[in-house]
Amino acid sequence: MHTSNPIRCRIIPTKFLSPVSSLPPVRKVTPSVAKPTRVEPITISSPGPDIRVPTGSSDDSIAAAFWDYQSLFVSQRSETTDPIALRVVDGAVPPDFPSGTYFLAGPGIFSDDHGSSVHPLDGHGYVRAFEIDGGGGEVRFMAKYVKTEAHVEEHDKESGTWRFTHRGPFSLLKGGKRFGNTKVMKNVANTSVVKWGGRLLCLWEGGTPYEIESRSLDTVDSFDLIQDKDSDSDSDQSWSGDMWSLAAKVLKPILYGVFNMPPKRLLSHYKIDPRRNRLLMVSCNAEDMLLPSSNFTFYGSMGAVGGLSPMISALSLNPSKTASPIYLLPRFSDEKSVGSRDWRVPVEAPSQMWLLHVGNAFQVKDVHGNSHIQIYASSCSYQWFNFQKLFGYDWQSGRLDPSIMNVKEKELLPHLVQVSINLDSNGNCQKCSVETLNEWKNPSDFPIINPLFSGNKNSCMYAATSSGSRQNLPHFPFDTVVKLNVVTKSSSTWSVGPRTFIGEPIFVSKGIEEDDGYLLVVEYAVSIQRCFLVILNPKRIGEDDALVVRLEVPGNFNFPLGFHGFWATSN
Repeated sequence: MHTSNPIRCRIIPTKFLSPVSSLPPVRKVTPSVAKPTRVEPITISSPGPDIRVPTGSSDDSIAAAFWDYQSLFVSQRSETTDPIALRVVDGAVPPDFPSGTYFLAGPGIFSDDHGSSVHPLDGHGYVRAFEIDGGGGEVRFMAKYVKTEAHVEEHDKESGTWRFTHRGPFSLLKGGKRFGNTKVMKNVANTSVVKWGGRLLCLWEGGTPYEIESRSLDTVDSFDLIQDKDSDSDSDQSWSGDMWSLAAKVLKPILYGVFNMPPKRLLSHYKIDPRRNRLLMVSCNAEDMLLPSSNFTFYGSMGAVGGLSPMISALSLNPSKTASPIYLLPRFSDEKSVGSRDWRVPVEAPSQMWLLHVGNAFQVKDVHGNSHIQIYASSCSYQWFNFQKLFGYDWQSGRLDPSIMNVKEKELLPHLVQVSINLDSNGNCQKCSVETLNEWKNPSDFPIINPLFSGNKNSCMYAATSSGSRQNLPHFPFDTVVKLNVVTKSSSTWSVGPRTFIGEPIFVSKGIEEDDGYLLVVEYAVSIQRCFLVILNPKRIGEDDALVVRLEVPGNFNFPLGFHGFWATSN
């Protein structure tokens, strides 16, 4: 059944945050009744347990590609007890680097001691912190697990062993209880991190954040940001009285009671408005994802519900949908009554676009009151996106298949886009277009800008991308930082060495010019099983002297791929 109703989301006022000032477009997908379009993966099958590649080898064989991919997701069980000074390998920490800490969230463990492995999105949160002292030329490293409720249950502190009991939405337990296991919502606090209002919070896509002590990285406790606990979404008159509201009332006791899902799902991706010093977060109701009003399809698979397949396998997208709805919400109260616009009606973007991450979005008004909106983001095609197959997770083998992230049709993979929306003075959409940003067609993700320009017209975008130089891993993992000038339409890149990957870049501001600052990025040298913190000069991307310094993390703390980071300048 198809529907045009949006997911019921709400903007969250919090205990210590200022009111909301802006909202990125809300993602929406339509229910699927057709099978996804077939995409052709590159063959990168397992070479077998006895075929290994020598450490440090420059081999680009299928075997090397397979094992390098596995090495990017190797569990790290160790935690630091005290800060560790990192060794400088190349260059020097610049004396004008702003003092502060780079926090990086991501999973830390993927396999337990009883035969089970979990999807990277279900791995327990492992916070990494790089404290940078520019004046002293030193960087100190710390890393600890977020002690969530699930972590405390699954990790034996005395023996140091793990037994996964929560299957999580993306995983299936091989060595634990599967059928009838209702522990689906495994809040692992592994997706993103933000320091705001004096608190360091680790976030997960669908649960309460956990507060972390910023110096020691010790877990304080869960921290509920949602004030309106007693509010009921059914009070919204636009939704009340229909059959889906009735279905929601039936689902609530099952989801809340049996599956222990939180009534409000706080999402992990946020935006900061630097001009008004405000943090924006979004939540939705747990039951919304399982109803047609959410524009997902819930197949009601007994295998998923019963624990015979990952819970997320019950949800699917519609690959035949050719347009993507974008919801625009007014930033200020006086904009709610602009013209005759109904803000519940989306703008239809003429592209099959599953939006992943927003780099920046801004609005420019002309003298006639017309609005010109630009969105710079990463997105992928519905034909490729598959919740269950992300990262190539295979619960039976305990290994990851790189093929799904390296399909031959690279235009379906995550890439950078520019969405342009023109509204007249009454808020009516006059034009909406989607095009590849700067004609940069290589698979890319994690678009970022100088955070001081967030919500304003900007010129420079940075992202993680692939050089395409590796035959058997041509698209992912990423190995290159790209700088795009959206005004001149130029591009320049900086790449790592052979059998080495990168994560999300982070921009650290130090002046008033848009590219005045530094880029931070973690380099994963899987061939030698080492991680490095790299500082780049944004002005010199594309030149031989772009690298400012590379610092080595000790081998015993070599960590898996991180997700999202946050730079916190020292007070």
